[in-house]
Amino acid sequence: MRAALRLLRAPNLAVSFVGTLVGGLVAFDARSGVPASLGALLVLAGLSTACVTAAGNVLNDLRDREGDRTNHPDRPLVTGEVSVDLAEGLVLGLFVAGLFLVLPVIAVEPTVGVILAAAVLALLGYEFRFKAQGLVGNLVVAFLTAMVFLYGGAVAGNAALVLPFAGMAFLATLSREVIKDMEDVRGDVGRTTLPMAYGLPVAGRVARGSVAAGVLLSVVPLAWFVSPTSAVGIIYMVLVGAADALFVVSVRYLPERLHYEQTLSKVAMTVALVAFLVVAFR
Repeated sequence: MRAALRLLRAPNLAVSFVGTLVGGLVAFDARSGVPASLGALLVLAGLSTACVTAAGNVLNDLRDREGDRTNHPDRPLVTGEVSVDLAEGLVLGLFVAGLFLVLPVIAVEPTVGVILAAAVLALLGYEFRFKAQGLVGNLVVAFLTAMVFLYGGAVAGNAALVLPFAGMAFLATLSREVIKDMEDVRGDVGRTTLPMAYGLPVAGRVARGSVAAGVLLSVVPLAWFVSPTSAVGIIYMVLVGAADALFVVSVRYLPERLHYEQTLSKVAMTVALVAFLVVAFR
């Protein structure tokens, strides 16, 4: 069971689930409460997101087995704790479960189905084509992260309001994906990643540029629909300021301390997620 959870990357699934809920709550404005019907739809959409994310994680490990023998020798498929046959069955089952769970949501908000289809196509495109193309693959992963928030926003019928948060998620993920490729540069097999093609210094500059753009974008909600003098605005500024500071530190020492930097980026993304949730109660 522990090996299966590591294969699915359970913490990432929790972030996907919560990100979907946050996107929906921000789009709806949860200050006066959330109708039970909307809450149920958001939970179904969140579970669907988690299933599709899990399927993508397992598929990723299946296709990365050779590189993982060097970069991540403790992965369950490398150690043999989970068989290839079981992993392949999980991929199919999780994709089917993700679609089945969201059908009631699509019946109410058809846009959700369009976003799901785009996300699945992007995920498969990444695994079977774009992952080997360096920066293009990083952009696809960042796009998938951004779609989590738009997915939740579409459930609430107002995906456009979530665009600044989706943009911040896109830029933060792009930075972290580039850092991960920098960390894995010695063991990547069959890929031409950004640091492999142009070197660690250039990859570091891309990661820093993504963080800088994300920091600038984090003020947009204050100018658009959150009053900076309100209690929610102040809490948002404190939390997003902390997240921005962590993101800046996460790229400060590149190309050194790569594992530490990408782990710090993940912490920053968690803090930012809390900041986004606060906005739902504006």
